[in-house]
Amino acid sequence: MKIKGIVFFFLITLSISHAQSVSISNIYNREYTSLNGQWNYIVDPYENGFYNYRYEPFENQEIPERSAFFTNSKPTSKSDLIEYDFDKMDSITVPSDWNTQKEKLYYYEGSVWYKKSFDYTKKEHSNRVFIYFEASNYKTDVYLNGKKIGQHLGGFTPFNFEVTHLLKEKENFLITKVDNKREKDAVPTLNTDWWNYGGITRDVKIIETSETFISDYFIHLDKENSKKITGYLSLNGTHIIGQEVTVEIPALKIKKRFKTDANGKINIDITASKIKLWSTKNPQVYKVIFTTATDTTTDEIGFRTIATKGADILLNGKKIFLKGISIHEESPITGGRGNSLADSKQLLEWAQELGCNYVRLAHYPHNEHMLRLADKMGILVWEENPVYWTISWDNESTYDNAKNQLSEVIQRDKNRASVIIWSMANETPTTDARNTFLTRLAKYTKEQDPTRLISAALEQSNYEGNPLVRTIHDPFAEVVDILSFNQYIGWYDGTIEKCQTISWNIQYNKPVLISEFGAGAKFGLHGPKEERWNEEYQEYLYEETLKMIDKIDQLSGFSPWILVDFRSPRRLLPEIQDEYNRKGLISEKGEKKKAFYTLQKYYNNKN
Repeated sequence: MKIKGIVFFFLITLSISHAQSVSISNIYNREYTSLNGQWNYIVDPYENGFYNYRYEPFENQEIPERSAFFTNSKPTSKSDLIEYDFDKMDSITVPSDWNTQKEKLYYYEGSVWYKKSFDYTKKEHSNRVFIYFEASNYKTDVYLNGKKIGQHLGGFTPFNFEVTHLLKEKENFLITKVDNKREKDAVPTLNTDWWNYGGITRDVKIIETSETFISDYFIHLDKENSKKITGYLSLNGTHIIGQEVTVEIPALKIKKRFKTDANGKINIDITASKIKLWSTKNPQVYKVIFTTATDTTTDEIGFRTIATKGADILLNGKKIFLKGISIHEESPITGGRGNSLADSKQLLEWAQELGCNYVRLAHYPHNEHMLRLADKMGILVWEENPVYWTISWDNESTYDNAKNQLSEVIQRDKNRASVIIWSMANETPTTDARNTFLTRLAKYTKEQDPTRLISAALEQSNYEGNPLVRTIHDPFAEVVDILSFNQYIGWYDGTIEKCQTISWNIQYNKPVLISEFGAGAKFGLHGPKEERWNEEYQEYLYEETLKMIDKIDQLSGFSPWILVDFRSPRRLLPEIQDEYNRKGLISEKGEKKKAFYTLQKYYNNKN
């Protein structure tokens, strides 16, 4: 069944070495065929379906043995030995994680094979076809009809592979091996403070395009002229040179034609004197139509500028204070990895109820519904690359992995007005290797998107050895546009009363965001405000922390940790944590704690 796409995304084809070869921006209004639903699966902790007994990959064989799961082999006689059968195995829902679907897989880390059978007939013989995954955690090997079509690393960004020449009209079988094992050289690395959900966690789709199609575009306000729209558009295919491209914005009565150059690209330059700028109070988006002889794509785009001047953040040239909250991608509806429009809507509506005009999406790229809704709701967004805690800073393949994941989220979301900050990392220790790693990422990000701000969640330290005066002492602070840091005075650092004794001396003339602060509390647990884990303690910490950080001269906003309690295997305290990080202002069941209303009051009184 063909259905209309309701989410924007871009397609990025990766070879085994993860090199980008083709992308398709904005399938929001393109047709797609959904492969969501029930898939058969095989749990394979020893990876018997991938390696033979000598631990040699089956896919390296010229003719893979039928023991390889990706061949989807069946016995040809009663004496034939085949030790698996996808069609007789249990089924699992895609998209979703396996941990919360199957009790036996709750703690499982390893390989699970998925299989989906389908028929497909192209609309036109010359059209091209892609298999697209919105996300799959973490290492995903993909096979169609027994042939390897690619591998992707990273659990939170989209990827696709072209399958035009492998696709059949009947009885296709798509098989993936998804491996969520944590690894030292991966991104993120071995140690995190969130649940390592495994599986195909976001939508899987078949995309059909014309032979030559609109593959990418980036359209935005000129940084120096808010009445000028600029950007680029690229075609992919065999007929890309000298093609006419029309860019139309009906509400502004704009319709302009361009010709592609030798690289199939146009540079967009349009005067838009009557444009209304996107803002948190008026999230104006415009229908933009891109048309060629063989392809049309439509997007909804808001136009705004974001910049800094000294210690101020400027949205459309006007100072703005970022009233924020941090969010993990857990479903408030099902309790597992969030992926649906309803999940995103509930989280962002809670943020707005709290009084937020800004959210920090931690600690990895969230599903695209979040960004699309933020555009429409007028919520500013911090997006973060999963460079978390202690990465293998000296490993070049680790850097390439981080760069690739960052590239994929920039490609997907670069046309979203809500996104104002690309974050390079969270709570990383200061070393020469780390500084080089992050500086390279920041330089690359500015090359890909010079229109947005760069930051990272850093750590605070004592000023000139004085434990009562705090500062930021980090060479990467010189690189970022916004100085952000996490601080937990009153939780990991002393008691709440310590907030009354701390002052701040920050030497940078840059905007300051407190990217995290908070305290754990179990909903419904009450007692003295000096006693940890009850709601009164969390409320008291918020009261004292807000007084403390209000004294920071450069303060331009903050995003406390966190909106909703979330699963973490690090949080083991029985009857309190029970494998949940309890720093949420809302419980995992949707119950609001007392500190929710403390922060809400602060935000409602803040201009």
